Amino acid sequence: MMQTPRRLLALALGAAALLSSGVAAASPPRDSLQRDTEAIHALGVSGVQARVTAPDGRQSVATSGTADLDTGRPVPADGYFRMASTAKTLVATVVLQLEAEGRLSLDDTVDHWLPHVVRENGNDGRRITVRQLLQHTSGIHDDLPGYTTPEEYYQQRHDVHGLRRLVARAVAHAPDFPPGEGWAYSNTGYVLLALIVQEATGHPAHQQIEDRVLRPLGLDRTRWLGTSPALPRPHAQAYQYFGPGSRVDVTDQIPVDPENLSWVTTTRDENRLLRALLAGRLLPARQLAEMKRTVPVNAEVQQLWPGGRYGLGLVERPLSCGGSYWSHEGGDGGYITLNGVTGDGRRSAVVSMSEARGDTPDHILAQENAASALIDHALCG
Repeated sequence: MMQTPRRLLALALGAAALLSSGVAAASPPRDSLQRDTEAIHALGVSGVQARVTAPDGRQSVATSGTADLDTGRPVPADGYFRMASTAKTLVATVVLQLEAEGRLSLDDTVDHWLPHVVRENGNDGRRITVRQLLQHTSGIHDDLPGYTTPEEYYQQRHDVHGLRRLVARAVAHAPDFPPGEGWAYSNTGYVLLALIVQEATGHPAHQQIEDRVLRPLGLDRTRWLGTSPALPRPHAQAYQYFGPGSRVDVTDQIPVDPENLSWVTTTRDENRLLRALLAGRLLPARQLAEMKRTVPVNAEVQQLWPGGRYGLGLVERPLSCGGSYWSHEGGDGGYITLNGVTGDGRRSAVVSMSEARGDTPDHILAQENAASALIDHALCG
């Protein structure tokens, strides 16, 4: 995604009244959720929506801010947003399903499925495995196109990039480290996984996700939009904060990786997905255990995920009340979303913010910390 944890840091390192509303029956957990959404909004984030699902299935929802800075309309309680890198969990789930069916192996090399595609500037697809792509330990340098100024956004927002072209950008760089000898977040690794899924099945990865994950779970509000620059309604407008006086509505854009990043969803659907995955409804026990085998993330991403570890398309983070939870946040086109689910799949939470404050390290970290606190409070509740 254009604003992965790595990209968020790179972005920084490299008017209408704001309305507040909430939805759900009054209760202490709901009150805490509302306070946490308002704390995020107070940072300057234009709109926030959050949903928590309890073990008994009851849901609490809270919103804060506005969906549109021009009109002041309220944030929809279950509005669409770009899923961004949370879709990596979808890709990983399909890959592990294929592994369970014997149609590929986690030890297969990139070159086995995509001969000679990764062979330049010290990159060698004969040494990189499917597991390493899933876990961001391949060493492939990440070089997705992206925007860091309003001018770049307006120039690039409707550009369409082919998957092999995106891979070519990445392998024009030397690898960050030898395969398996480090960790660095790489969107390009998941571009390669989408190509491998297509080679293994004869169908695009997005179609496999629809057939294998979304349709069986009835997630009819999680949709692949391809190269459409618009979202279904209702949705909050998405904003990118580039600095003082540079808050731009970036809702209208084509995701840079249309195969992996063109998914939209809702807090309701994302909660259902996470609960189903961790409850074992999508993967056999062995493959789910593989997904949860983690390695430490690098020091840069540790700033955003203290104590965080990365599995196969799934992140493990510690809980303040003890134990840990599973998640995969996403950020693209102004939307930043954090989520979490307990290990048994019984309690989950999702918070979607319709503004990315990506201009300074302090803004990035404050937004990440406030959203992480909401998830922690919801899961510890």
